[in-house]
Order: sequence, then C-alpha cells, then structure tokens
Amino acid sequence: MAQETLFTPLQLGALTLKHRVVMAPLTRMRAKQPGDVPHQLNAEYYGQRASTGGLQISEATDITPQAHGYRWVPGIYSEEQIAGWRLATDAVHAKGGYFFNQIWHVGRVSHSTMQPQGALPVAPSAIAVSGDHMDAQGNAVPFETPRALETAEIAAIIGDFVQAARNSRRAGFDGVEIHGANGYLLDQFLHDGSNQRIDDYGGSIENRSRLLLEVVDAVAAEIGAGRVGVRLSPWSGILDMKDSTGLALWEYVTAELGKRNIAYLHLIEPRADFTNDEKPLDMDAPDVAALFKKAFGGPIISAGGFLPETAAAAVASGNSDAIAFGRPFIANPDLPERIRRGAPLNRHNRATFYGGGAEGYTDYPFLVAAQAA
Repeated sequence: MAQETLFTPLQLGALTLKHRVVMAPLTRMRAKQPGDVPHQLNAEYYGQRASTGGLQISEATDITPQAHGYRWVPGIYSEEQIAGWRLATDAVHAKGGYFFNQIWHVGRVSHSTMQPQGALPVAPSAIAVSGDHMDAQGNAVPFETPRALETAEIAAIIGDFVQAARNSRRAGFDGVEIHGANGYLLDQFLHDGSNQRIDDYGGSIENRSRLLLEVVDAVAAEIGAGRVGVRLSPWSGILDMKDSTGLALWEYVTAELGKRNIAYLHLIEPRADFTNDEKPLDMDAPDVAALFKKAFGGPIISAGGFLPETAAAAVASGNSDAIAFGRPFIANPDLPERIRRGAPLNRHNRATFYGGGAEGYTDYPFLVAAQAA
C-alpha cells in the first residue's frame, strides 16, 4: 500500500513532487563556528537524504542574530551563511531533490547571552517560559522574562522574514517554510497564554493571527506564494503554549492561510511527543489534518509519529497529501527507497541528535551498504 499511495506525484505550489515522503525540519546543531555557518558536513548530510523529486525541509534557520536561541544553529542573514547553504542546496539538487529552508525567530526561547549586546529576548508579552534553557556556554539556566516588542518594532520583524526568504532564494533554496509552530515567536503571538497585548497584535483571534499572516503575505509577495509553506502545531503544549479559544483559533488561521494559495500547510499532529522515544502516541488527541483540510483547501503535509503504513493510510484518507518524517530520516538517509521496497529501517540514536560531528549525522548506513554487510 505504501508503494501505491506514497509514490504518486503531487503538486505543491511551484514544485512537482515524484513522491510524498518529505524530510521534516530537524534541528541538529552542527553549524560551523564562529558565525553559525553551514559547511561541507551539513551539505553531505542533506545530500545523503535527497531523492529525485522529493522534498526536504531544512533545520530551523535564524533570520537574524536576534532570532537566535540555540547553540550551533545556522543562520541565513550573513553572506558567509548564504554561501554555506549553497553547498547544501547544490548537493540536494544534484540528486534531483527539492529543498525548502525553514525560517524562524525563537522569540522568548533564548537567553541574553545569545542576544546582540546581551539584550533580553523579545516576545509578544513579558511572560517567561517555565523551567530551564541553555545559555551561550551550554549551561542550564532559568528562562528569563523577555521584553515585549513595541508595536513599532513589528514591521522590522516582518522585514527580517522577507530578507531571510530573499537570502534563501539566493542560497539556492526552492522556497521557504515559515516556522509558526512549537512555541517560537509566531506561535507565541497566536496563543493568548503568551500574548497579552492590547494593540493590533493582541486580544482577538484576528489580532493574534495578524503577525503570522502579515509575514506570509510579505514573504509571498517577495518570492511567490507557490514557494511558501507554513508550519503550525495546533494544541501543542510545548514551551508553555496554551490558548483559551481552542478550535476557533486554528479554524481561523487555517482558513486565512487557505485564501493565500501558498504551496502547503505543514501540520504537526498533537498525538506525538518528539522529545521522547518511549511515550506512546496519544490516540485521543485531535486529528488536525482531518479537522483543517477543508478549511485550508490546499495541500497538507502531516507530521507526528508516522510509520510507512500509517503514512500511506493518512494519504489514502485524503486528509494528508504528504507525510513528513523526522527521526526515521535521521537514521535512514535513503528513507524513501526503504519505504518503497518495504525494507527494514535503521534505529536512530537520540544521544547524537544535537551537536557533534559526523557520528549520528552522516554515518548511518544506506540500504545497499546494510545488505552487503
């Protein structure tokens, strides 16, 4: 069934995919220092996972130094970073693949030691995340209370996303995915638990959605709507995300995005916990692809604990058009081919997910190598 369902063509905006096995955005923290610059090791990693007519979405990429919140994460704001990303996009294109850059601003999920001039992280409102984060030296420290953005500063944030999209195209990316998920800046604006503003960007659902939609409109005007995707994580509680309006928020956001004719909407199913390998899927969680497919109206990429068989079933249902795999793609550079053949999958090693070098990054065996061993 996977062969029949997942390996049929799909039009995503400006792209014509040959199959529906998508590589999800995966933070790996291996940019070259100083400067958070992509380099040859990153190009090898992405090139390994490219496939003819397949789509990869890059790890989340800082749009500015202010957007930075994790060590060794790449950026897309300097000339050196643009040139470094060109190594990776060339490697993906050489194998006939497509490559979108996920552009993000972490907002309050940062620390003053990572911010320009040691400033506080910015956010919709001065509300801290509970628990600990890492500072620039890798020490666990309590989250700081962020500084609330002034209304007059928001236009510059939108401009930063536009410049990141422009730089991504210069670096050879086929398009960008705007990161509106997982508790980062655009998601912080969406939720009334983190957004208690009283200006045009707070209060009502329409106001809280304004920044995301203005970013989408501005980026689409710059590079074309057919080269823009958006990622959302409805009902995720990660990083203290909570909202009192529930379904109404997501119905509004997905319908508004649908009016913009973007390439795709990438939805994270809340049933899965990507921070834990042992916790079972929560089958009582909402099925967000089923809930919002009609409201959005365009192609839906679904992510969240899928296996080849469940991925095929999701596409066959008509609610999902493609499936983004995360951990399976880390451990299986040739994941689409393994799924096509019904071959066994390598097991990932969580200890090597973040930071380091080639181990757990570019040394997972390909199917041919595994069969020869």
